[in-house]
Amino acid sequence: MERLPRFTAAAVQSSPVFLDPAATVEKAVSLMAEAASHGAELIVFPEVFVPGYPYWNWTMNPVQGSPWFERLWRASVDIPGPHVDTLRAAARRHGVVLVIGVNERSPHSLGVLYNTLLTIGPDGGLLGVHRKLVPTWAEKLTWTGGDGSSLKVHATPVGPLGVLACGENTNTLARFTLLAQGELVHAASYIALPVAPEDYDMADAIAVRTAAHSFEGKLFSVVACSTISPEIVDTVAGDDEDVRRMLARPRSALSGIFGPDGRPVTEPLVDDEGIVYGEIDLAKCVQPKQMHDIVGHYNRFDVFRLHVDNTPRSPVVFTADPAHQATAPTLPADDIPLAGTPKEDS
Repeated sequence: MERLPRFTAAAVQSSPVFLDPAATVEKAVSLMAEAASHGAELIVFPEVFVPGYPYWNWTMNPVQGSPWFERLWRASVDIPGPHVDTLRAAARRHGVVLVIGVNERSPHSLGVLYNTLLTIGPDGGLLGVHRKLVPTWAEKLTWTGGDGSSLKVHATPVGPLGVLACGENTNTLARFTLLAQGELVHAASYIALPVAPEDYDMADAIAVRTAAHSFEGKLFSVVACSTISPEIVDTVAGDDEDVRRMLARPRSALSGIFGPDGRPVTEPLVDDEGIVYGEIDLAKCVQPKQMHDIVGHYNRFDVFRLHVDNTPRSPVVFTADPAHQATAPTLPADDIPLAGTPKEDS
């Protein structure tokens, strides 16, 4: 009988050291050590944890927010780069699978930013770089959308793992794309959203989305959300009391672990900083599939068909006589060396 992974997962609910990538990565490494000391083999961090979320898009007009965009760009991450190397080394040191959100600077255009989720293996290998496909609402003032090439499920020691960022978890076709690749563990990263309309309960919204994907796919979901620190309030709101009250709004964050029945396996964490731990046993995904397997017997692929264009998109494509066109070697993502770090753990 095939032995399916059984392990402890950790969902980190925390705030970054706002707009300070080095200090935020240092905080992430410390939280990873804490989670690993509690036996976690999968650790999931919030959306754009490094170095934070552009709340000014919601509280200022675009002209007022433009200098803040430049400030965020200057504090963002290059891939590959030293901040990613530090995270990879920490994952290798603790032997954990890591999912963490970063603001990624584009290598081809000064000023382009992506909302990116990194998936890092326990050997420090960079397994995935997923760029959020569609920035949500006011986020379009900051991020460029990614492409379908990163909609992948990765083989990891904790099982087949897929990731989506925040509002992507409402995209039925994106979720189905991961399920159809055999996803059994889903990492969903969010930001605290106190800036939504007053009748919008972000904690409920996260719980509903997470439960839906877990139940529909008969899998486990680990959802991690950021928090709003006093530092973020002071930085974004300044002396504006209306914005300060908005950023203090309760039920803006929820983190937890949900099972294939759609229920949380342990009590989720709402608003407060902390780490939620939960036991995941992938054997529990088998029997529920007998009832509803939407990527198997409980579908009609002669009636429905999903086509996904997973072509990597580039702003320019050069064509030339093949006889005179040099081909540059491509280094697989998980073979990118860690700059300045040894191959063996010390």
